[in-house]
Amino acid sequence: MSSAGSVSTPPTPAAAPAGDAKLDELLNRIKAMAAKGAPAPATAEKPQAAASRAAGATESHDEAEANPFGVSAIPAAPSVPSAAGAAAGGDAELFVPLEPASFRQARLNEAEAENIALKFLLSIGCASGRDVAEQMKLPFKLVDEMLFQLKVDQLVVYRGSAVAGDYQYQLTETGREKARRLVEHCTYYGAAPVHLKDYIESVGKQSLTKRHPSAEDLAQAFSDLKVSDTMLRRLGPAINSGRGMFLFGAPGNGKTSIAERITRAFGDTVWIPRSISIDGEIIRLFDPSNHEIVPLDNNDGLLKDQHVDRRWIRIRRPTIIAGGELTMDSLEVTLNRSTGISEAPLQLKSNCGSLVIDDFGRQRMGTDELLNRWIVPLEKRYDFLNLPNGKKIQVPFDQLIIFSTNLEPKQLVDDAFLRRIPYKIEVKDPTEQEFRNLLKLMAEKLGFEYVESAADYLVETHYKRVNRPFRCCQPRDLLLQIRNMCLYERKTPVMSPEAFDFAVDNYFAVM
Repeated sequence: MSSAGSVSTPPTPAAAPAGDAKLDELLNRIKAMAAKGAPAPATAEKPQAAASRAAGATESHDEAEANPFGVSAIPAAPSVPSAAGAAAGGDAELFVPLEPASFRQARLNEAEAENIALKFLLSIGCASGRDVAEQMKLPFKLVDEMLFQLKVDQLVVYRGSAVAGDYQYQLTETGREKARRLVEHCTYYGAAPVHLKDYIESVGKQSLTKRHPSAEDLAQAFSDLKVSDTMLRRLGPAINSGRGMFLFGAPGNGKTSIAERITRAFGDTVWIPRSISIDGEIIRLFDPSNHEIVPLDNNDGLLKDQHVDRRWIRIRRPTIIAGGELTMDSLEVTLNRSTGISEAPLQLKSNCGSLVIDDFGRQRMGTDELLNRWIVPLEKRYDFLNLPNGKKIQVPFDQLIIFSTNLEPKQLVDDAFLRRIPYKIEVKDPTEQEFRNLLKLMAEKLGFEYVESAADYLVETHYKRVNRPFRCCQPRDLLLQIRNMCLYERKTPVMSPEAFDFAVDNYFAVM
């Protein structure tokens, strides 16, 4: 009988080789730790590698590539709870980027890592090994070995001692000269890049096509927006398709607001690399203006115990909105010639999320030009990008494309493209009752006491009498007119016929 917290090793048959007995013992120890929910020790070997060593074989390059760092190195390890969780609808494969144990496991060229370290030291002058590791988002053990080799190569020297066996490093004259040449080509010295293969794998594991939001998920995603059950029922199948949709209708009915909330139905967070490496070219993917960081907190203890690869960053599923400013250049890798750093296009930044083309038909580029650019990616779910060095690469095209327009889709595109966007959803004007509900909701939010008689006056006098259509944005806009007037006159905001007369005169003056 085994003691608590351990598992007894089955007796080894007399005829069994000694190597098989050791392998069995190692497998049982791993299974025992997995059953207890404990992370495997750093020295634990892969079963395949242990078997190879028992047979006197060496690990091949193909074996090392077979288990990329983005998944746990121990098959029996417990799954890590995902922040995107069950709310996204299902059994989609979990992706958590784990810290690499070597440059080879990280698919990172050591020379590329050394170049980043040299440029960082050129910029800052002097830094400890741990400072360099923090800048590059790599384990200190790997950076410490790399800096030692740079010292052997006489590119850096010790400036002094630091805590816990670390040193302060400074460039030699030879190191400074090399760093200056590197900066002339590319000034990037941030987090070490992630290989394109690992990024493609991560998109596959976090793909929208593996999430199937339910009616409850949609209701939660739209909880802060008044959307009819009929609209949610039409949106549900379109969202589950993951293929894209047209949202069309009169301006002011919330098409953009609906598009912004659709992404929430797929779950909260995804992991993306800060930058990607492709044959020595670095493409910056993380964009603070479009991506919202979701840092690990105290509830993510298991993730911290697993030592997440810090070259990756957890963000909210992205919703990127491109309006009239959209150009063809926004859809290609762009090189900043003054820094030598390339920027990822919008469709790459929006992978595993949504890309909203707002006011479709009013871009500076023609609709035919845009649609011809995406007609294949929408069908095949992959795209081809041209790099500044002339190479063409294939990348995932894994986002929900939402075309939001005030125009009829058939006025903008031909039947061939409409076929590739199977869902065309009209966002209609609200009914009178829906308009009143919105007015009441916005009154509470903006600090008004709701007055039914004033609402009746607004509807009868300024809508029905003049045959004016209701719009979803108008309750908010009219009440803001009243509130701003009251702030100016130092009065308490009040709904009244006179106040609505003032607001309507301003708001509808040229409409």
